[in-house]
Amino acid sequence: MIQRTWEQAKKALEYVVVATDDERILRTVEDFGGVAVMTSTDHQSGTERCAEASAIISATEGKEFDVVINIQGDEPFIQPLQIQLLAGCFKESGFGIATLVKKIDLPEDIFNPDLPKVIFNKDGYAIYFSRSPIPYVRGREQNEWFHSQCFFRHIGMYGYRTGILHEIAGLEPSSLELAESLEQNRWLENGYLIKVNETNLETISVDRPEDLERI
Repeated sequence: MIQRTWEQAKKALEYVVVATDDERILRTVEDFGGVAVMTSTDHQSGTERCAEASAIISATEGKEFDVVINIQGDEPFIQPLQIQLLAGCFKESGFGIATLVKKIDLPEDIFNPDLPKVIFNKDGYAIYFSRSPIPYVRGREQNEWFHSQCFFRHIGMYGYRTGILHEIAGLEPSSLELAESLEQNRWLENGYLIKVNETNLETISVDRPEDLERI
């Protein structure tokens, strides 16, 4: 799975590194010819791990990057075009974080807590992320929501300007983050703008053992 994810990322990015705290993953990546760095076992989020990996690479290889793209290792079906779409957000200025969303195509996905939902404003900046259906459609039965409102789910991939990455990695956990178990709410609570770009491409995450059977 990690090799497939790395190969997909390499189709879109010139430099790809796997950040891990597990020697088995490190060896696996090196065996298939990839680049990996060992990071702390104490990180609470992928963002913190990315920040440390970025610092390690800068210190050991002298490489400096304007933007870091965080792709989770359990996304073997991530599409190179999605990665490029996310990276392209940073041609604009005025924000330090970007992510992707996709319109929900199945009514049952609105109520699936494993698929975080997101609402955003008319300028394309995230307002809130939730495992609950958002927005709530008042005055209609839940089986009518899908046909009366557009719902968007979050694609779990982020881009950060490197300076902002190191800032948010040092933030304390927030109440909304802890309630939803969604770290991006920590950034919103601290006043950071998150730019969202819509993709029409589907991805399948591997969150549970049964997902492997499904895909």
